[in-house]
Amino acid sequence: MNGIFLVNKKAGLTSHDIVYQIRKKFNIKKVGHTGTLDPFATGLLIILVGKATKLAFLFDELDKQYDGTIVLGKSYDTDDITGEVINEAPVSFTEDDLKAILNRIVPTYKQIPPSYSAIKKAGVKAYEAARSGKPLDLPAREVSIYNFTYQINKQTIDFSTHVSKGTYIRSIARDIGLGLNSFGALSVLNRTNIGAYSQNMSKTVEDTELPDLIDHTLLFEGVKKIVLNDYFIKLVKNGVVLDKRQTTLNEPFIVQDEMGNYIAYYVPDNQQYKLKYLF
Repeated sequence: MNGIFLVNKKAGLTSHDIVYQIRKKFNIKKVGHTGTLDPFATGLLIILVGKATKLAFLFDELDKQYDGTIVLGKSYDTDDITGEVINEAPVSFTEDDLKAILNRIVPTYKQIPPSYSAIKKAGVKAYEAARSGKPLDLPAREVSIYNFTYQINKQTIDFSTHVSKGTYIRSIARDIGLGLNSFGALSVLNRTNIGAYSQNMSKTVEDTELPDLIDHTLLFEGVKKIVLNDYFIKLVKNGVVLDKRQTTLNEPFIVQDEMGNYIAYYVPDNQQYKLKYLF
């Protein structure tokens, strides 16, 4: 069993909880996920099983879409309402005020990650440092916000957004609050899309069954293929580096045997091709 499950995570569960539940339900030893959802958040979580646990890199660059709610007037140490309130300020703003802030952060801006995040600095995880009372000084990173639509409801903002990899929605909530001369935090977050994968395609762990597994070969639809003879197939299975004598493709490709079976996935690497995944 090698592939992915698209799981619709409920609130109150960690991403690790979902991994554990899938492992137990299907009696699979190797299970992982492609990107953490905070416990209070809901929505799409991609679960990798079997050999496919080595395919997390396929999802690293994918953009994501979310729906959520920002509550204004209070600052939390976690930048969401599950944390401790550390500051408060009255909030009064117009839609033009909000639009002015969005014009500063859409489509790109330098974003400082939340103190409570899994980012490491000098080998220390940010959330571990924050819990110890010594939060890290995290550098700003450029992120892209492709779209941000909203509905203002007094002191809350309901929104939908489409963002690049590495974008923290909690940081967006925080920065919008600060831009309005107050504070902001997430009260609701739901992930609706990861790349081409949609929450509408997902199921809860309870409803997920074996036929829902997307086989790992299907993750490579549209990837170029080359066919090698039995001699080279043996070398490929041992991790041989390929070169222009086998192909001149300048993009990743699948190696197939003469029977059409998928053998390996290769990526360009300094005028050669490096083994990335064995089927």
